[in-house]
Amino acid sequence: MPIEMHAFASAFGLALLAVPMKDLPELILETLAFTVLGLILFAIAFWIITKGLPFSIRKEIEDDQNTALGIIIASIIIGISLIVSAAIHG
Repeated sequence: MPIEMHAFASAFGLALLAVPMKDLPELILETLAFTVLGLILFAIAFWIITKGLPFSIRKEIEDDQNTALGIIIASIIIGISLIVSAAIHG
């Protein structure tokens, strides 16, 4: 690997892994499966939040410019993504 590419990868925290070509289809399939699982969990969590609140999230964030609610929803999404990430890593 050229030095420039290595410096670029380390500057952005990218881990360059050598994966044998025979394992690539399996890794792509696992990645797609976890992506679908994560999106399903996000959809379920957002549906639960929407049904559990006594007001419209869309109206509060878009029309009333409720920044605090946007921050709370973002923190819930980040929390779910950390849980999914921990489940993937094992």
